[in-house]
Amino acid sequence: MCGGIEYQDQKVYFPQPDARIPVMLRQGGVTWVTWGRRKKGESGSFPNGGWARLDSIKAGRWKPWHPRPILIPANCFIEKDHNGQSHWIDLAPGMAIQALLAERKGEQRIYVVTVDTPPESQWIHERWPRLIKLDQHKST
Repeated sequence: MCGGIEYQDQKVYFPQPDARIPVMLRQGGVTWVTWGRRKKGESGSFPNGGWARLDSIKAGRWKPWHPRPILIPANCFIEKDHNGQSHWIDLAPGMAIQALLAERKGEQRIYVVTVDTPPESQWIHERWPRLIKLDQHKST
């Protein structure tokens, strides 16, 4: 499901308190936004976790948070397999991770969009971040 990313030699893991991940801006550049919501120690009205299934977005379950599609620039992401072993997965050049920007009461959070894992990687995890070619998508 993407438990962490690496961007320009900076590693960010979801379990870190106040984890922030990079978001690509339309005009170029990057800004850093809080990644999801952890169950322990975080108040607020955002959903717990750091991931949003693509089918739940399409079904309208994220409408209360006014979701907008955004892109996360990353060199790679980390997945844990069924035995708890970590695997860093490199992104091909020109690819980014799709996420949604959720907003409520002036606050924003990022949730990584997940899809079914490609067949060749199903031995690692059943969910996978949605990867997007940069020339096919416009971000915030």
